[in-house]
This record gives sequence, C-alpha cells and structure tokens, in this order.
Amino acid sequence: MKKILIPFIAFILLVSPLSRADEGMWIPILIEQFNIKLMQEKGFKLSAEDIYSVNQACMKDAVMILGGCTAEMISPEGLVITNHHCGYGRIQAHSTLENDYLTNGFWAMSKEEELSNPGFNATFLKWMEDVTDKVLQGVNDKMSEDERNRIINTNIDEIVAEATEANSYSAFVRPFYMGNQFFLFVSETFRDVRLVGAPPSAIGKFGGETDNWMWPRHTGDFSIFRIYADKDNSPADYSEANVPYKPLYYFPISLKGVREGDFTMVFGYPGGTSQYVPSYHITMLTDYLYPKMIDLRTRKLDIIIADMEADPLVRIQYSAKKSGIANSWKRWIGEETGMAKLKTAEKKEAFERGFTNWVTADQNRMEEYGAILNEYKKLYDEYRIYNLVNSYSIETLGRSGIEAVSFAGSFASLVRAVNENAGDQEIRRSLNMIGRRAPGFFKDYSPPTDMKLFISLMELYGSNLDEKWWAQEYIDIYNSCKGDFASIAGNIYGKSIFTDAARFEDFVEGFSSEAISIVENDPLYKLAVSLDDFISENVRPSLSRLGNEIAMLDRLYMKAQMEYVTDRVLWPDANRTLRVAYGNIGGYEPRDAVYHTHYTTLKGIMEKDNPEIYDYDVPEKLRELYRNKDYGRYAQDGEIPVCFIANNHTTGGNSGSPVINADGHLIGINFDRAWEGVMSDFMYNPEQSRNISIDIRFALFIIDKFAGAGYLLEEMTLVE
Repeated sequence: MKKILIPFIAFILLVSPLSRADEGMWIPILIEQFNIKLMQEKGFKLSAEDIYSVNQACMKDAVMILGGCTAEMISPEGLVITNHHCGYGRIQAHSTLENDYLTNGFWAMSKEEELSNPGFNATFLKWMEDVTDKVLQGVNDKMSEDERNRIINTNIDEIVAEATEANSYSAFVRPFYMGNQFFLFVSETFRDVRLVGAPPSAIGKFGGETDNWMWPRHTGDFSIFRIYADKDNSPADYSEANVPYKPLYYFPISLKGVREGDFTMVFGYPGGTSQYVPSYHITMLTDYLYPKMIDLRTRKLDIIIADMEADPLVRIQYSAKKSGIANSWKRWIGEETGMAKLKTAEKKEAFERGFTNWVTADQNRMEEYGAILNEYKKLYDEYRIYNLVNSYSIETLGRSGIEAVSFAGSFASLVRAVNENAGDQEIRRSLNMIGRRAPGFFKDYSPPTDMKLFISLMELYGSNLDEKWWAQEYIDIYNSCKGDFASIAGNIYGKSIFTDAARFEDFVEGFSSEAISIVENDPLYKLAVSLDDFISENVRPSLSRLGNEIAMLDRLYMKAQMEYVTDRVLWPDANRTLRVAYGNIGGYEPRDAVYHTHYTTLKGIMEKDNPEIYDYDVPEKLRELYRNKDYGRYAQDGEIPVCFIANNHTTGGNSGSPVINADGHLIGINFDRAWEGVMSDFMYNPEQSRNISIDIRFALFIIDKFAGAGYLLEEMTLVE
C-alpha cells in the first residue's frame, strides 16, 4: 500500500498550494520538505533544522509531554513552564485547608522547597521515523482484517524492540492518515518532576468556567515545574540526591512583545482531530450524542458547584473534578453551536456528492470506492446507539459517574481473587492496591455531594436510556424504591464501606477472606459489577465490532480522499504526536458589527474584578501593582499584556505548548481556543478559528513583581 500512497502524498504536497495556509498540524520531520518555505514567507527566520533535527540540539529537545499536556524547557537548570490547568491536579493534590495552594498560590523560594509529584512524568521525543514499509511488510489487500492486524502488530513489536535495544528509551508506532502510513517515535521519560510555582487560582484560573473557551480572555494560565535527573543527567526516580536536569535545548524568552500580523508557531502534542470523517459522524455527534451528554454534565455541574460554593473543603476536593467535567461540557456546546453555524454537516454532504460523482466517473474507482458511503450510513445508524449507551452508562453509573460506585468497582479483582482461591499472596496484593488508592480517594471525596449525584444520575440513567439497556442491579434498585432513589440513598450511603473512610479502614485492617461477603452484598459494589457485566456482554462487543468496521472504511475513505482532493494538502489528523502549527497573530469578528482585538491587558482583569465571585476575586497584591503602575520591564505601550490570539490550528493536548516567534523565542504559552472556532477539530474556520495564549511577559510579571520569585528569572535567557 505504501508504494502507492507515499509518492502520491509527496506529489500532492509538492505541486499543490495550500488553500488554507494556517490550517493543519504538521509532522516535524517533513517540515523541511513541505512547509518551511511557506513558514518563511509568513515571517519565520529560522530553518527546519532549528525545529527538528537528530544531528543537533533543536526546539524538539525543549518540548515535552507533561501529564496530559505539553510543556517546554525555559532554563539550563531543568525549569519547565506549562499551563496552570495542566498542573492543576498536582497543585490540588498538595492543597489542604491549612495550605490552600489553589486559592493562595505556591512559590518555592529555593530548590529545597520544591514539591515532588509521584507519577507526574516528563517525556521527550528523541527521534521519529517513517516505518510504513516495515509495518506493512507481508500485508496484502486479500487478507482479512484480523490477519492484517496480526501481521502489523507483529511487525510493530519487532520495530519497537529494535529501537529500544541497548538503551533506556521507550518507543511506539502510531498510524497516520487513518492507517495508510506509520511512524516510529522513540522517547525518554524523566520521573522526578517537582512543583516550583503556581499563581493563585484567581490569576491562574481567572474567570473559571465562565471564561473557559472564550475570548477576550484574562487568565494567567501558567505553572512552573523543575525536572530532576541523576548525576549522569539520566532519568531517575525521586531522590534527594538528584540534581536539576540539563536539557539539550531550552527556549530563550522574548520581552519584545507581539504585534498584529506577527508570525507564530505552536509546537506541541495535539491529542486528536477528526477532519476527514463522513457527514454521518458529524450528525451522530450534533443530533444524537451531544444533546444528552451536555444535559447530563449540566446536572453534574449544578450539584458540584452548589456544594463547592457552600463549603470551602468541598471547593478544594472538587476543583479539579469540576474543571474536568466542565471542560468537555463547554467544548461540546461550542462544537455543536460552531458546526451548526459553519454548516459542517451540509459541507460534508456536499463534499460527498462531489466525491460520488468522481467515483462513478471511473469503473476502477467504482469497484474500489463505490460502496464506501452507503456502508458508512448503515454502520453509523447502529454505531450511534451503542456509542450513546456506552458513553451515558460510563458517565452516570460507571467510572466517570457516581464516585462511590466507581471506587467500589475497583474491588472486583479482590473479590475474584478470593472466590477463585488465588492464594494469600495474590489476595494481599489486590487488597494493597486498593488500599494505596483509598487515601487519595477519601481526601477528595464528599459523601453528601456524591449522594446527591447518586440520586440525580440514577434518575437520568433510567429516564434517558431505554429499559433494554438497564443493568440488572439497576432494575432491582429501581423496583425496590419505585424510582424514588432519594428514599434509599441515605441508607445506602450510611452503611457502605465505600462512602466512609473510617468504615473502609476498619474493613481493610480486619480483612479476611470470609469478610468478602461485605463487599459482595454492598449495593454500590453490586451496581458497579452489574453495569460492567452488562456493558461487557451487551454493548462493548457490538461497539468494538462496529468501530473496527468503521476504521476499515476510514482507511479506504482516507486513501480515496487523498486521490480525489487535488487543490490542497491533506495534513494527518492529530494523534498525540509532536506537531507544528503556524500562522499569524490577529483578531477576528465573532458576529456582525463586533471585532475582537488580538490582545488583552491587566486593565481588563480589573474591569472584571468582583470579590463576591471566587473566580473573579483579584488578589489585593495584583490590585496594588495595578494602582501603582508597578510594571517593571514587562509593559507594552504602558499596559501589562495578559493574553493574545493567533490563527494557529490547535486542539486538546496543545495546552501548555510553546508559542514561538519568528526568531524562535518564546512569546507565550498556548492554553485554549476561542468559542467561535472550537469546532476546528472537525472543520477549520479560517475566519474565526483562534488559539488563545498567555503572553509570556504576564507570566514573568507575576513571577517577579507579584510572587517575589524573581530569582527564577535569573536562570532564564531573556531577550530584550
């Protein structure tokens, strides 16, 4: 397959102009061949080797995956900067009522004060390589999909083994162009990452969920960590003997500011896009899945936010959880609205009509591609049902739903070990795994809040899913209380070992195999197991089968689209691998007679200041700096810049990505997209798709003038 595809890709890229130059998330090793000339025309002053190289230190060596986000090196002493929301879980984990780092911020005034974060790792790409020929060796069009996958997986295992032989690296192979091309990625992971500094939430999350996905934005969304290594500068587990990591490359930081039209480049790890799916996928989301999921998350948020506002401890416990729920909730709303406004489904359908005409004009194309769209329709008519049932079940009673039910479900391995007489060692291992999870669970758990969620989500599960999709234990509970879940919730939560830290601890300390019946008879455990059994037997097999059949069609449809489309480059969908996006700084018109400029300032923060609202309560120290105009060297035109926008094509995973100017200097940290263009995962709108970044000068201003941690700036290379 590669012998046909790769020359075709190269031909398209070499002879076809970009119809929408700012669209796309591009593969770094192909920048020299396909993108650098256009980037330089847009203002970039460096070479492709400065971005990606295996022969010299370059930008790729300063960019990493940190947790679920992107981050970048900013000093020769291992200093890393990313978004506040990317470090939020770490900040929250260190917070207590006595040391509320979420509200008050945290700043280590020396390396000794930095806080360790077990499990929070930094992963750098060492190199990537096109391995399509090796992956597809032995594959032909006549074999079954199972046989094809078996051969591919065997080939990938051999490729990965060869790449990691005699070194400490890790590696994986990922498909591109929906399985028509494959790349190897070899990386190195550092396991000792410490929290250095984070502004208070009233800066780092200023505006909260109200301002999320919105422009204008005034959020100081940054946090700082430091990577440590052993004395040989190699990855190591946390140790007091470790020393700051010496990176191959780190970004110089620009104090020159940004102007309308300036070149910008975002270099990071975008999670996933779906640019080439058929119209049936779009309508499944907008007409079927999103409406119910948005309503479900609205109910969750109403309960959690009310309890957070009423209790400071609940606010700390549920801050990260609420943000996680709200982020996708608001994005779904934006995607639904944006795709309706852009008429995404209608444009897909128009594309498909043109595609059909092209296919029917040639007998060979008819034989290869003629059935694609009809097959898609049949599959999506069925797939959307199983997709909704699976998603809704998980979000109500499953791992992302009622917390106590999810926690109870983790006991399944222990119950199985006991009932299968696995032996004391295996039983103790299962019990210890659960015991290690428990302190973190109960630290951030509010039984009254979860009980409210139990009542509401049990009601929603029954009212929004047909009875044939109900798990048996849910049916039993429903019948026992005639659907009045509030009448039984107090009794369940008052007795369960999964809703009270003391009861749980007593159970673990006094555990014996005979006591496993306590778990087996707990309604929350029974509900968790019943749901998992039902989904495993009645939903996941069909969901998997349909997903595999759609994936087969996707691969063929992608190949066909690459033959059909000749007026623009088809960049590969994002897939959590390192990508380059480039464009220019610029404002946009969100609606008739309204124009948004490309930047915001500290003045805008003061205009939103409201001590009555947690997310808008500006810290007094920041008010004082504003009143005194104590801006240091971080002002532009007499104002402190806060955020700016550009037309770089970004998505989830790009949070924390460096925003780089024409000289290769860091000018900002990407953290969001503007509401009107949030549907860019499915269709890029050049008029309104904008990425939002914190201006690096605002971060420096906060570190220096607000936090008094100016010593950190001494590590950095600042370019005036």
